[in-house]
Amino acid sequence: MTGDQTFQLGGRPAKYTVLYFYPKDNTPGCTTESMAFRDKHDEFLAAGAEVYGISRDSLRSHEGFKSKLGLPFELISDPDELVCNQFNVMKNKMMYGKQVRGVERSTFVVDAHGRLVKEWRGVKVNDHVDEVLEFVKRLP
Repeated sequence: MTGDQTFQLGGRPAKYTVLYFYPKDNTPGCTTESMAFRDKHDEFLAAGAEVYGISRDSLRSHEGFKSKLGLPFELISDPDELVCNQFNVMKNKMMYGKQVRGVERSTFVVDAHGRLVKEWRGVKVNDHVDEVLEFVKRLP
């Protein structure tokens, strides 16, 4: 994880953790989504939620992406797809007429005990972050 840290889901200090899985650093959709989470970061914190982005990119790639976009939250590097497989976000997709295996854009809200509260799969970037934020704001 960026910031020279390791990540453990259960026992986080926040009431809720938002994990957004995205396909690749520095691509248009992933950049737009990450900037939207960045722009709403203070509102997520005020609602009691930490935000983390996860992809298969290297830690080095994540550090550059985080710096370039000024992301105030950490990015988790999962090159071996361990976390991606736990959340079942690795999917076969068609890209330029070829079948490839990649991360399905997905977001999960997990409580402080590590229990899944809500999931969004096959996410479209537009308005998604607002939808997640509104959901988190309604949580107790």
